[in-house]
Amino acid sequence: MSHILDSIPSPSISYFDLGPFRVHFYALFILLGIILAIWIANHRLTKRGGVSGVAIDIALWAVPFGIVGGRVFHVLTHFNDYFYNGADYSAIFRVWEGGLAIYGAIAFGLVGAWIGSKIAGVRFWSFLDAVAPGVLLAQALGRFGNYFNQELFGVPTDLPWGLQIDSSNPAYPVGLPAGVLFQPTFLYEMIWSLIGVVVLFALDKRFELRWGKLFAIYIAYYSVGRIWTESLRIDPSQVILGLRTNIWSALVSILAAIVIWNMQSRRHPGLETSIYVPGKEPKTAEEKANTVDSEG
Repeated sequence: MSHILDSIPSPSISYFDLGPFRVHFYALFILLGIILAIWIANHRLTKRGGVSGVAIDIALWAVPFGIVGGRVFHVLTHFNDYFYNGADYSAIFRVWEGGLAIYGAIAFGLVGAWIGSKIAGVRFWSFLDAVAPGVLLAQALGRFGNYFNQELFGVPTDLPWGLQIDSSNPAYPVGLPAGVLFQPTFLYEMIWSLIGVVVLFALDKRFELRWGKLFAIYIAYYSVGRIWTESLRIDPSQVILGLRTNIWSALVSILAAIVIWNMQSRRHPGLETSIYVPGKEPKTAEEKANTVDSEG
């Protein structure tokens, strides 16, 4: 028991075989996070007058865009891991093995969400406010997937919650002896994100934040925590002016959140009365009946 309390053991497996298929835990946690985020968004939009299933319609655009963006950003910021003499370029596409950059996923996912919202007739910012808590929950689950992959850990530590990493792991720092413990940055970010989910729900219940304001708080909140955890990580990353790429991404995101909050506060000082774009509201039962009568 004392040994268990001295450190956090890492899982001995990262996948299991189901017949001819190999299922990675990382992929399962990503999938579970996506499902929960969509369910939360749909529930929140339905409570505000949306037709059930509208979040799924938008997610059909946002999710693929987000996955592509997350992978592209990861590959570009870990260029040397994928492009070198004798490299297996098919690894670029093996998303299930790990490697989805959150900021790339958010950036591309926003494009997909904008397209999906426009097609569904839903206000873009209404969807973002509705999905924000679910996205943060999905990010927390994704970090648990990193735990199973034994990746994205932090600097060596002698803290009692230091993370055990197999010395045979390709990510294990060269030159360090076996048995060194590392900062469990996956756990820090997971806890930070889960607390953030509670905070977002509480703020929305208290202040009914609309017009993109809750989404702005989500971006700023997550980015503050990401700056801290990113500064502890030792996985390879491009460094610009002394800062890792994702720290710059977090700083830019905080600035963007401030701009969104100020801009939307000026443009929309009143309450949001509908999640739908004017003229795109679904017909009520009475309106449908009148339409049938008039056509009859």
